[in-house]
Amino acid sequence: MTSKRFKKLPKKTNSLPAENIDKLLVEVKKNCTTKFDESIDLNFQINHKQKKGEINIRSVVNLPGGTGKKIKVAVVCEEAKSSEAKNAGADIVGGDDFIEKIKDGKIDFEKLICTPSMMIKLSKLGKVLGPKGLMPNPKLGSVTEDLKKAVSDSKSGQVEIRNDKDGNLGVSIGKKSFNDDQLIKNYNAILESLEKEKSNITLKGDLIKSLFITSTMGVSYKLKLSKNI
Repeated sequence: MTSKRFKKLPKKTNSLPAENIDKLLVEVKKNCTTKFDESIDLNFQINHKQKKGEINIRSVVNLPGGTGKKIKVAVVCEEAKSSEAKNAGADIVGGDDFIEKIKDGKIDFEKLICTPSMMIKLSKLGKVLGPKGLMPNPKLGSVTEDLKKAVSDSKSGQVEIRNDKDGNLGVSIGKKSFNDDQLIKNYNAILESLEKEKSNITLKGDLIKSLFITSTMGVSYKLKLSKNI
């Protein structure tokens, strides 16, 4: 059943001509009529079907304007590295005992970081961590000796961008309460990351087929890309 609130929102906005983000942020925020601080989200459709196979993007981006979310970070490391992880702000720090808890399905965190030597043990938990997208990955900076940087990045505004099997890629650039400058900086950071990804792959045509912006409980608008990606 459609709510009274939703019925009052503009209709068929996703069929309107594409507009620049600075103009659309005004409209998207206007549609944030719930009582909570809604997320402002981007939804990409990428050109992932290629003759030489499918394109899979998986990377992390440090958003200069932050995410507005509190991320619970866990670290698996040796005893000698525990103080470094705790001082960096990790919410949970442990070694072998913590790995056993994860093995039993006790997952009370949104981000998992580990040192290279502990990754050998964690790699055996692929069936537990993999489906939840929590398996640490060297490419994403979550398997590292520099725990201070990894924890700090995770806490201060790092997001993962990853497309699904149909080429959809969704990512939040902040909250309704963010000023437009923060949101635009985060938007540009996402585009710059995708631009780098494109330069590393063999691609026929553009990487991005379409891009829409919306809020958690709002309606979507077609975004005009500020970069040719």
